[in-house]
Amino acid sequence: MRFGVRVVVAVGCLLTATVVRGGAQVPLGATARFNHAPFDSLLAAHVRNGLVDYDAFAKAPAFPRYLAALGKAPVASMDEAEQIAFWLNVYNAYTIQLIVQHGERQSIRRINPTLGFLRLKGPWNERLVHAAGRTYTLDEVLHRILRKQFHEPRVHYAVVPGSMGAPPLRSEAYTGERLESQLEDQARRLLSDTTRTWYRKGVLGVNQIFAAYERDFASSRKELVQALAPYITLRTDEKQRDRLFEGKAILFPREYDWSLNIMKPR
Repeated sequence: MRFGVRVVVAVGCLLTATVVRGGAQVPLGATARFNHAPFDSLLAAHVRNGLVDYDAFAKAPAFPRYLAALGKAPVASMDEAEQIAFWLNVYNAYTIQLIVQHGERQSIRRINPTLGFLRLKGPWNERLVHAAGRTYTLDEVLHRILRKQFHEPRVHYAVVPGSMGAPPLRSEAYTGERLESQLEDQARRLLSDTTRTWYRKGVLGVNQIFAAYERDFASSRKELVQALAPYITLRTDEKQRDRLFEGKAILFPREYDWSLNIMKPR
């Protein structure tokens, strides 16, 4: 897409340079902010304790309108926090859309299943994501954009691949303005929950994401344990606590639950 720069003459003959992106005028040097309010409202209405009412999303007229708006977003004019928030919302919104589109209500892995070692399709390789003027797969959003471009390991606390084993989906959209507090809250929700993360007798039970993406979080196993330690709820003696903060723990990735994070009917 080519961006045109033009000069607008305002009252009093003030000159303001603007960049035209996706039909919107963004002043040069300014940070564009995408309106995630429609998604925020949908999440607030249809997500409870990380569980999703997929049938409600399927029926909500605002959802396809929000997805359509993502396709025209002026990402290039956003600052880094805005971009990260944008792509997190893209990933989570289109994961919901993938599940809605296929009518799946048991596990996301039942969508476009692969055959043995031939991983040619699968749910994360369907080209359904329309964002910022291009079409992507969910894998491309996660690996080529969020992980490769930003080097912010906490995105792993925020992307939710429609499963119970993932960190809980928030009942609100991410925004650049609140991104830091939101990511920190996601870290606390995952790591301080003793049903998800535990430490006993020198063994640290953690989510599979820390095994799959260990190098995103730290350069060594010791540094990873030290990075996680402040968040973990400890019910142990002082000596064991000291060992954890020194990074002296055996990391035990817990079995991942791929059942759908679906809200059960009342």
